[in-house]
Amino acid sequence: MSNMGTALVTGASSGIGAIYADRLAKRGYDLILVARNTDRLQAVAQRISDETGRAVNVLTADLSDGDDLFRVEQVLRDNASITMLVNNAGFGGVTPLLDTDVERMELMVDLNVTALMRLSYAAAPAFVARGSGTIINISSIVAIGPEILNGVYGGTKAFVLAFTQSLQHELTDKGVRVQAVLPGGTATEFWDIAGYGAYADSPLAMPAEKMVDAALAGFDLGEVVTIPPLQDGALWDEYEGLRRRISADLAHAEPGARYLAKVS
Repeated sequence: MSNMGTALVTGASSGIGAIYADRLAKRGYDLILVARNTDRLQAVAQRISDETGRAVNVLTADLSDGDDLFRVEQVLRDNASITMLVNNAGFGGVTPLLDTDVERMELMVDLNVTALMRLSYAAAPAFVARGSGTIINISSIVAIGPEILNGVYGGTKAFVLAFTQSLQHELTDKGVRVQAVLPGGTATEFWDIAGYGAYADSPLAMPAEKMVDAALAGFDLGEVVTIPPLQDGALWDEYEGLRRRISADLAHAEPGARYLAKVS
């Protein structure tokens, strides 16, 4: 099996992260798996190593903790074997603003936004210096549908989408691949943590294995944004085309005419 370098995967002790680890090992990557639960990480690592023969190392870290986050950043800066970063760690919520603890929302921003941003900042210069590398950021369909779940969660995932698109704009000509993945409802522990565990058993919840396989198929197709549950991909092309049209029509020193009408 070819050696694709090392993929560092966050949130890798279960669910989407663990499946990414499995699939990437089978594609020829060695792995560094990051999560808070050492026992679960080691179990995932042992299984993947036994099945694929790849080198799998674990790094226990709580990415909402500044010291732990810094340790992972240092690995991304210093380990020249790393060729891929999968920013998967994060959590969500389903409760409306008035029913949600603001401290938990701040923790969500720390993990979903700040940690992902800092790890990307740590990896990108190293990838650019070597002329190759990949950053995969796990966003969500709530990035384009903030009314679906908790608004702070939607805001964090909208950041992930916009940040990824900006990275792609800046880094694609420097040899770095960037992809945002927008899962819909996926059958993982996400729902238990978010406070709506029953959804994982819904017939509308996509099996996590199918979600990751679709995301990697999108990566192979060269997509910057991959939305596994979207049935008609042309809809995203239209949406993105309209966004770019609007973006190109914003450099004006005067307000739009509709704002200049005299009030009688």
